[in-house]
Amino acid sequence: MSIKEDSKISFIEGNENVKIKQYFDPKNTSNGINFSLAQFSLGIGEKTKLHKIKSSEIYYILEGNGRLRINNKEYQLKKNDSAYVPPNSEQFFENIGTEELSFLCIVEPAWKPEDDKILE
Repeated sequence: MSIKEDSKISFIEGNENVKIKQYFDPKNTSNGINFSLAQFSLGIGEKTKLHKIKSSEIYYILEGNGRLRINNKEYQLKKNDSAYVPPNSEQFFENIGTEELSFLCIVEPAWKPEDDKILE
């Protein structure tokens, strides 16, 4: 059993213009999970770098409005929307709203730096 209290987890600066709050991954959980769960935040007008990872991802929007590009197709997402990103998809996420864009990201299998390739 693992409990993560949001107030005790600090945001860190990610490589793609995002702030990241890591909740669960195989390294910080004793129950042998194979995914990672993190919260990401993008400031107004900010976007992640074009990238792809070997894992699949699910995004769930907590606050704000964003544009997600997956393999040259664009999708508008708002609070409570979710999106599945297939493995090895070229993608970026952009905050197109007037407030911070906050979203959860589930990555399976769990995110590893060597599986993430920046394309720009």
